[in-house]
Amino acid sequence: MAIIPIRIVPDPVLRQKAKRIKSLNGSLQNLIDDMLETMRAAQGVGLAAPQVGLPLRLAVIQIPDEEEIVLINPQVVRRAGEIRGPEGCLSIPGYVADVPRAARVTVKSLDRNGRETRVKGEELLARALQHEIDHLNGILYTDYLESLDQLREVMPAHDGAETETAL
Repeated sequence: MAIIPIRIVPDPVLRQKAKRIKSLNGSLQNLIDDMLETMRAAQGVGLAAPQVGLPLRLAVIQIPDEEEIVLINPQVVRRAGEIRGPEGCLSIPGYVADVPRAARVTVKSLDRNGRETRVKGEELLARALQHEIDHLNGILYTDYLESLDQLREVMPAHDGAETETAL
């Protein structure tokens, strides 16, 4: 496994609509493992393939104390409610903003073994699912803001970790 450099705004790959994955092979499995390692090393809870320079419909998520989730060709099939809360991004380091999202979502995708799966999420998982799928469509959380003045700089905690979670 390897840590892959994370692309930072304004890298153009972050604005591309990612391509559907047509075959699951060994190189895709290696990419999934590398993305999980990269996400953990960056202390994020989610990472989409465009963030590592690959315009593919692939994302990984791991909420603290939960199992990792691999999403291949994901799509939101149900949204309910609305919440507004702090959101950051590994591709926009050092900033967060309050972003409106659906409070609950259901996402249909393939897992890393090619099996169709549905993931239901609330709270942080719902936010992460929506955030990562947005990346696959070339959308950043800052697109939901009325003004970039709504961004808040994140101060590092004493242990070097940022005080709010980056997706």
